[in-house]
Amino acid sequence: MKTPPIIFGQNFQRVHLLGAGGMGMAPLGLYLAQLGFRVSAEDDGWNPAVRELLERAGATITAAGDLPDDAQLVVFSSAVAVTHGSRRRAMASALPQVRRGEMLAEVMKGKKLVAIAGSHGKTTTTAMLITALQRANFSCGWILGGLFQNDALPPARADVSDWVIAEIDESDGTIDGFAPEITLAVNLDWDHADHYARLADLEAAFAALFARTKRAVFFDPANYLSVKAAAELKTDAHTFGKNGFYRYTVSLESQSELKLKLEGGFSPAFEATVRAVGAFNAHNATAALAVAHYLGANIDGQSLAGFAGVRRRQALLHASTITVYEDYAHHPTEIRALLGSLRQHQPARLVVVFQPHRFSRTAQFKAEFAAALGGADALFLMDVYAASESPVAGGTAADIYAELKKAGVESHVTYLPGDDDGMLRALKSALKPGDTVAFVGAGNIEQAAHEFVSGLKDEEQRNATWNEFVGAIRVRLSAATKLTEREILGPKTTMRVGGPARVYAEPANREDLRQLLLEADRRHLPVLLLGRGSNLIIPDHGVNGLVISFAQESWQKFEPQSDGRIWAAAGLRLKNLCGLATKSGLKGFEFLEGIPGSVGGALRMNAGAMGGWMFDVVDEVHLMSMQGDVRVMKKTEMHVDYRHCAELQDAIALGAYLKPAANADSTDIRRQIDTYQKKRVESQPREPSAGCIFKNPGGTSVGRLIDELGLKGERVGDAEVSPVHANFIVNRGHATSADIIGLVKKIRARVKSARGIDLEPEVLLYGQEWRDVL
Repeated sequence: MKTPPIIFGQNFQRVHLLGAGGMGMAPLGLYLAQLGFRVSAEDDGWNPAVRELLERAGATITAAGDLPDDAQLVVFSSAVAVTHGSRRRAMASALPQVRRGEMLAEVMKGKKLVAIAGSHGKTTTTAMLITALQRANFSCGWILGGLFQNDALPPARADVSDWVIAEIDESDGTIDGFAPEITLAVNLDWDHADHYARLADLEAAFAALFARTKRAVFFDPANYLSVKAAAELKTDAHTFGKNGFYRYTVSLESQSELKLKLEGGFSPAFEATVRAVGAFNAHNATAALAVAHYLGANIDGQSLAGFAGVRRRQALLHASTITVYEDYAHHPTEIRALLGSLRQHQPARLVVVFQPHRFSRTAQFKAEFAAALGGADALFLMDVYAASESPVAGGTAADIYAELKKAGVESHVTYLPGDDDGMLRALKSALKPGDTVAFVGAGNIEQAAHEFVSGLKDEEQRNATWNEFVGAIRVRLSAATKLTEREILGPKTTMRVGGPARVYAEPANREDLRQLLLEADRRHLPVLLLGRGSNLIIPDHGVNGLVISFAQESWQKFEPQSDGRIWAAAGLRLKNLCGLATKSGLKGFEFLEGIPGSVGGALRMNAGAMGGWMFDVVDEVHLMSMQGDVRVMKKTEMHVDYRHCAELQDAIALGAYLKPAANADSTDIRRQIDTYQKKRVESQPREPSAGCIFKNPGGTSVGRLIDELGLKGERVGDAEVSPVHANFIVNRGHATSADIIGLVKKIRARVKSARGIDLEPEVLLYGQEWRDVL
């Protein structure tokens, strides 16, 4: 095993990395392990790829806050606050602690450091320089401030050579500890106002870095701040860029690569292929190749043709009907360059998800952020990622949103304060085929982007399965059966809300129903029944399932039998059942008249009203399993209780034989129905509703309970607690499912707070479980 070098004047063997999941810390940890240090590492939220990288290098991963007892030195990310548990433990144990930049500067002593510095693009430029040097077999070590897009090159390598390529960061002032052999300043822009309160402070820091550089400084003469910082330069100065000594012109740009004509300091001139796009990458590539040329590396037109790219730098995460990129851009200049490049190569609608990084930066650049982001066709704004900062006045996402409103572009902005999950759901609902989505910013947006793409891929796989289902089932159904995709379900319900069914079917007969169930079961697709659409709420985004409705005439039958029973098919409306029974002088069905459902739904839910229950009049039920098998069950064989029939939770009622109470005069039956109707009109609302929303808790009237708490008339959007009956939520015209669910939550919270009772919804949340939204 290697003996690690002496650092900070001591023979440290055991180094603990705090915040090791960061893109600057992880490559440093890899480099330290290669130098012979015993490395342990912790982070509050690991990226799996970064964790695996460190584990492969031999680092020990510890739990967050678990500082190893044998640690001799703690290296921490500047994003880790002094109040962090491991930092407090280190202070209590008098363990030395240094920042990432301080440790990097220390291990660079005695090396010929090529330092890549600047405000924007330094990680990509460093990666390009490493790529070019490796292809030229130039011996050097390196430490990248990120990960390559693939595993062709590691993000760090300790080499026997004296030359080391490293990205150095000015954000926390640790840049002051470096004395490079060569410095490449990609560009300078005022950032990190938490450390550089004045622009002059940033200029001074880079002027001092240039002055400490031993051999050569490279900078862009078109960048005003770089020129100012280099004004007193006494070492060798080299310029690069469109008008620099090392100059370029873009001869061709496609969706995947650049062709650059390199001239001036590149002697003889040549054309280089760069596997990257955008003007900023032409600039970065020219800078990298200029330094490689200066070092004497054998560069040519293919030096960057195989450039792998850097993760989170214009990284393509997904390409299908929706294209998804992610990028670390967290400064207005970077965002403008990124969106300009995406707009050039992706002419479709550009949708941006942006997470601001640090309150101080947001406060400094809120107007500039709004201007840069205003060019998106749709913007979804996440809350600020604090990175251990305390809130700063004017430094929130709400302040960026206020700037967007000033510019008059808020109509295409979605911002849900404190609800990033809700914002991502809104993003999914808003996307259209052909859209390009860019997740932009620093913080935990990377995790959000990858989770979003994972969901997209799952959905695309589901859609492929649904497409296969539709293609296979169409040829097996009779012509009379209706089969559609993405049919809107809201108008088919009593509440009049809800989105589409992935596939909707109205089977003409039992055999077609059986074929639908068999094919769905074969592909493990969910199946839902839709009767008259009462007692349920369909989500706004719809239902990812096969929705079956018994709307065809064959399912509406009312057939008196010679033994006195009645055959009532599953699709027969309860109101019609009651009316037909009345005409036939059959008593016992009067209580069903006002229930807005069908026989099948009433059997499944054991529907009831006015003191009567569906199974009071049932003799036997014909049902079909989800695998297409038909079964006949007597009422005595079934398990029925309040609003529930066990046997019909995983099977479909085809219909039932019902038993009238007795024959009676139609006029007497009509009189009883009129009494029930009058009572219902007086006690229940007429506006669209789904019936009673909550189950009565422990025999208590939930309507009375909600009324006593003064909730009648309470609204969320166009959903209202009925002034007539407090256990009804009504649609005042334009309610959404989200409005209704929001009102359900509001009622439950008030009842829980005031009475300590957890109300349980009685209506179904179609295709979902209430526990998932409550």
